[in-house]
Amino acid sequence: MKQSIQRVRPTMWRAAFPRTALAIALASVLSACAFAPGFRMPVTADPATSGSAAGSHVQATAATPAIPVTELDLEVVTRYAKQRKASQDQEAKQLFGAPRTYTVGAGDVLQIVVWDHPEFAAALGTGQNQASAKDGDPAVGFIVDQKGNLRFPYAGTIAAAGLRTDEIQQKLTTALSTYLVKPQVTVRMTSYRSRRVYVDGQVHNPGALSITDVPLNFYDAIARAGGFADSADQSDVVLVRGDISHRIDVPQLLAQGLNPSKLYLESGDLLRVTSRDDNIVYVMGEVNKPGSAAPRRDGRMSLADALAQAGSINSSTADTAQMFVIRQSEGMPQVFHLDSRSPVSMLVANEFELQPKDIVYVDGSGLVRFNRVISLLMPLISTGLTAGVITK
Repeated sequence: MKQSIQRVRPTMWRAAFPRTALAIALASVLSACAFAPGFRMPVTADPATSGSAAGSHVQATAATPAIPVTELDLEVVTRYAKQRKASQDQEAKQLFGAPRTYTVGAGDVLQIVVWDHPEFAAALGTGQNQASAKDGDPAVGFIVDQKGNLRFPYAGTIAAAGLRTDEIQQKLTTALSTYLVKPQVTVRMTSYRSRRVYVDGQVHNPGALSITDVPLNFYDAIARAGGFADSADQSDVVLVRGDISHRIDVPQLLAQGLNPSKLYLESGDLLRVTSRDDNIVYVMGEVNKPGSAAPRRDGRMSLADALAQAGSINSSTADTAQMFVIRQSEGMPQVFHLDSRSPVSMLVANEFELQPKDIVYVDGSGLVRFNRVISLLMPLISTGLTAGVITK
């Protein structure tokens, strides 16, 4: 009797295995709608803010809190554009002003002539090339030392730093009057060495530029550096002045009627032109070419631009009602939602300006997620059925 029971149990197990495997597979398929392989952004309505611009929330998880979602429409896009413009206007106006008069500084070279007294020319030495103006060439003229002092025969030591050439001329005339009768003195700049600005980044010839008695404005500095490179982002030029960095948006200045040639640089300024590759955004989800998108040459990139660079939305797999822009900000991230089922929504997408490092995500439709779950489960189902048949 025991032997017959032992023979029946394996037989029953082999017969039941295919049915068990099939039941597990069917249960998995039927519950497939509860699974979503890959990234999803579940959004729930918020009764407390129903009807407002932020009337929904991204569902909280163990890693992130509930994040309010801003619904994009023309009113919201216009409000954000005005806020950005006001912030840029305030910063730009701080940089505009009258240019400063050039004053002599340490390292500058002066040409000093005392008329009818050629003996003073001997103080310059012999064999000097008067046409030389390069920093590495022998200095031609009288150099203002690192302490800001100028030494001239019979006049002694004069504190020249911070003075204009006409003021130095007056001091020399007064000092030489002790030895000469009505001396006629001429003072002019030979080489400008004390004040420089630095241009770096996406220009053809980055480097140091000397400030002369002709004020150096923004356009002059860019032109002397060889102009913008093809990869330059003209909307993101950083001016470092002292300990403060200012962002210069050239197309926006022109749109506001502000002439960048009226923005004068000061000694020690650093002008850095960023690359468009530094200000990319990321396009993910159900688009034809997921990846990064770079701004146009003027630095502008709208949501529509980013989608166009990603090959547009994949109409076969995308849920056009679920398009998101995720933006990192101080504190909690910002999430914007656009229902793009209506053709009018593309106008909103064209007007909504993206910021560097934004993430654009287009969610997939429910049917697509279901099909993907099925495709993942089919190898498991086939393996289970095959094993059951072999065992049987």
